[in-house]
Amino acid sequence: MPDYKVGVLTLSDSRKGDLQNDLSGQKAKAILEREGYKVLRHEVIADDLEDIIEKLNLWSKDLDLIITSGGTGLSKRDNTPEATKAVIDKEVPGISEALRSYSVSINLKGMLSRGVSGIKGETLIINLPGSPKAVDECLNYILPVLDHALGILKGSIQDCARR
Repeated sequence: MPDYKVGVLTLSDSRKGDLQNDLSGQKAKAILEREGYKVLRHEVIADDLEDIIEKLNLWSKDLDLIITSGGTGLSKRDNTPEATKAVIDKEVPGISEALRSYSVSINLKGMLSRGVSGIKGETLIINLPGSPKAVDECLNYILPVLDHALGILKGSIQDCARR
């Protein structure tokens, strides 16, 4: 596996700056590191639209993959999908559609996720739900295609999606 550089960004008003108690972010980081990804950044910030946009723009300058956790639901403070849409150049709806479909097969509340996936330059950004259990399920579900997707983005793999 190439040395993909990864960031894990958790959006939580109540846990802002608290990496110790960021269970969903810690779960994402552990899964990615177990698979050989280099998690270079891990932060918890408030679910503020402008702050998320700023962080995604900054991180996408030198990371290959950004996994977000939280802020994808229905509350007024859930801004992650809107921030992601404001940043990305292209949407990758298949990832988010697959995540919702898989989540619903486990828990019907999965249909309430508004997560988005997309590309900013050569960085893949994927929104995951905020619960550690959902992060575990969703991230493990998409792991088999992550390396391929990143290889396409970086030009080391030709895009032959139906092989």
